[in-house]
Amino acid sequence: MIRKKYQILVLKDNAGNCRTFTLRLWICLLLTGIFFASLAMNAYFFQNTRQNWLLRVRLDATQKNLLDQHDQFRSLTEKLKQVESQLGKVAEFNAKVRVMANLDPGHTPVATSLGGAERIDFSEQYLTTHRQELLVRKMHNFLAQLQTETRLEEIQQEELLAVLRSNQGFFASTPSIWPTEGWVTSEFGYRRSPFTDRREFHKGLDIAGPIGTPVYATAKGLVISSEKDGAYGLTVTIDHGSGIITNYAHLHSIAVKNGQNVSRGELLGYMGNTGRTTGPHLHYEVRLNGIPVDPLRYILN
Repeated sequence: MIRKKYQILVLKDNAGNCRTFTLRLWICLLLTGIFFASLAMNAYFFQNTRQNWLLRVRLDATQKNLLDQHDQFRSLTEKLKQVESQLGKVAEFNAKVRVMANLDPGHTPVATSLGGAERIDFSEQYLTTHRQELLVRKMHNFLAQLQTETRLEEIQQEELLAVLRSNQGFFASTPSIWPTEGWVTSEFGYRRSPFTDRREFHKGLDIAGPIGTPVYATAKGLVISSEKDGAYGLTVTIDHGSGIITNYAHLHSIAVKNGQNVSRGELLGYMGNTGRTTGPHLHYEVRLNGIPVDPLRYILN
């Protein structure tokens, strides 16, 4: 039966011309199989193309969500860092006041930073689902730590307020502000001498600025000296009581007299370059029981 033949008649025009094709059964079956196979392949490729398109749409949507989450996480991280920075400043301020009040320096914040060796990576490889969950947990832990640190600082501030209320006179006479405006050119401690290039101990804080910049008392006290003092040039010395003395050297001119009582923020004179200097600046010293101490410990603002 497979050898059975079929004829196909094809009419060419109205004139009656025609052409006859003779096909065996197996050829017809083969052509039919090829036709249906082609249909199946086309259907398969169409379905595959459609699935690929749907996957691409989902992938694009996922990537967009990742980018949005990336921006949100980065914004949240920056805000957390700002909170951490502000908490650090509050802690530093509290520590300075506690030292000035002869209290224990207290607790130092140890919140786990979001930076450092474990700095958050916002690359696409990092922001997979499990990485995002890890990041969220880390941020929640960090927030919990910040809340703990904040509560500890609140407790210490309450203690400080109690001390301040009971020792208002002491704190009014304790240096706590910048003596002038300008920029620090030399801090307290060892340095290279600008005159001999040798290592020496600098007993104060040098603040440079234009000649004539106002210089103010950093706390309530009594002026015990207002005159030229050798290499220090024109100098004002104030006794604040409790063993605390401040010196303001290299002044251009002096606005107070010996024996005068001054308040915090009161004008003492003007910045200059009298004495041994390399340029106009204020040399500011704080001495506790005759021993020079770091003036930055007594600057809160």
